[in-house]
Amino acid sequence: MKATGQDHPQDRLRAVLARHDRLVLAVSGGVDSMTLAHAAHCLPPVGDGVTVCHAVSPAVPAEATARVRDHARRHGWHLLVLEAGEFADPDYLRNPVNRCYFCKSNLYDRIAASVPGTIASGANLDDLGDYRPGLQAASERRVCHPFVEAGMTKADIRAMARQFGLDDIAELPAQPCLASRIETGLTVTPEDLGFVEQVERALTQMAPGKTLRCRVVARGIRLELSEALIADAALYQRLATTAQQLCDNAGRSLLSIVPYRRGSAFLHG
Repeated sequence: MKATGQDHPQDRLRAVLARHDRLVLAVSGGVDSMTLAHAAHCLPPVGDGVTVCHAVSPAVPAEATARVRDHARRHGWHLLVLEAGEFADPDYLRNPVNRCYFCKSNLYDRIAASVPGTIASGANLDDLGDYRPGLQAASERRVCHPFVEAGMTKADIRAMARQFGLDDIAELPAQPCLASRIETGLTVTPEDLGFVEQVERALTQMAPGKTLRCRVVARGIRLELSEALIADAALYQRLATTAQQLCDNAGRSLLSIVPYRRGSAFLHG
């Protein structure tokens, strides 16, 4: 049966957004937060009461920042760009199992000190099934999650992005912050994050839209590729050769190339 009225995700989201006079959207540049920003500007009566806030740091890919700036310019968003501040936090830098808690704590505190309003994130129902310490930081600071309140999943969000004509956003692969590539317990450094970004940017240009990860682990670098990339022998060889060259140039060891596994640099306990 076709959804109608409040049963439609877009209508549910509109009702959630309408509860707030002033919204400050924490926008990373990924599909969830970017779609939320467009929804908040397209679904009345919010619009003028919205500030889009994007934080920059060594853990945020440059292309994500460029994407936010581009959409803000084209769509007339009120955009605030600020320093995330997590690299001044020794608890974040030591990269414990709950590193994301310290990252989000710094982010939300910076936002709250910079602009008034209710802070909103792009978290969705699918996120609630993962171990996400950042959600604890959000709860402590009364950050709202409009997609969660509207009962929306990642699939719902991608569908909404397509409805808005945001094909470039709808098809973005999942892309958590660069620090997620650093094995738990290894100190987070700008140098490691810069290398991860360099490798992933180079390989993504060869395999656009495909899932791949450059992981920094205790003994060196591990490259993870989706099954589709591993199955394409010619492309796999080009990716492997490029990754090896980048590692050689940086004086790093490419330990292995293995199938992609979500969160495999993240060690519990």
